[in-house]
Amino acid sequence: MPSLLDLRRRVRSIKNTQQITKAMKMMSAAQLRKSQDRILSARPYARKMLEVLNSAATRANPDLHPLLAEREVKHVEIVVVTADKGLCGAFNANILKTALGVLQKENRDVTLQVVGRKARDFFRRRTFTVRLQHVDVFKRLDYPNAQAVARPIIERYSALEIDAAYLIYNEFKNVLRQEVVVERLLPLEKLRFDRPEEELDYIYEPSAKGIFDDLLPAHVEYQVWRALLESAAAEQAARMTSMDSATKNAAELIETLTLTMNRVRQAAITKEILEVVSGAEALT
Repeated sequence: MPSLLDLRRRVRSIKNTQQITKAMKMMSAAQLRKSQDRILSARPYARKMLEVLNSAATRANPDLHPLLAEREVKHVEIVVVTADKGLCGAFNANILKTALGVLQKENRDVTLQVVGRKARDFFRRRTFTVRLQHVDVFKRLDYPNAQAVARPIIERYSALEIDAAYLIYNEFKNVLRQEVVVERLLPLEKLRFDRPEEELDYIYEPSAKGIFDDLLPAHVEYQVWRALLESAAAEQAARMTSMDSATKNAAELIETLTLTMNRVRQAAITKEILEVVSGAEALT
């Protein structure tokens, strides 16, 4: 059985850790509110933009813009989005496990863009080709961060260097649930029409090419921006939940150790009393 001094040191150490986890939980809760507001405001625009462009891309001539082209997939670029820090439960592990599964099944030429230190460190120790890495993105997440990820994809797809691009990230569902998503970024999904009248084309003003030149790059950038916002909100939710569990576990451990400490102290007192009584009896 450990000594009373060792137990006191353990209790003091766990209390210090509990203060840290409680502070981290409160910080994550404050940041989650801001991240949640940003993603909830970004989702409707991103989804409507995707819906409109999917419909337009289905009807449009692929020669109008390089991003409308759909070809045999031989070269793929995958963007893996993780956090820069840990202490957020299985947030990073789930992303990396999913990404590794996708890469191991992929029999085509694959290059990676990694966002976050955890993804960078994970793939640095492996043989996959990491073309670009972005760290410390979530310290101050702004739209230019999304542009830095999206523009190389746009350029490579337009130059026929890649034939498809995918995003792997954690989507924020609620505080207790984050879901890993594997999402195709390029080429745009083509719709299927069940009735002939649904295949009617749009009337473009000023021109179809001009509209696609402006909208398609903006669409790719905004979808990456939405994925980064989703990941930021999901990370704070995962960290808040993890730190809350850690704080509760610390409280339970402190209670258990305090009970053990009291038993050890009581046993020591009883032993001393018995020694005093035994000594007194020996003198009489």
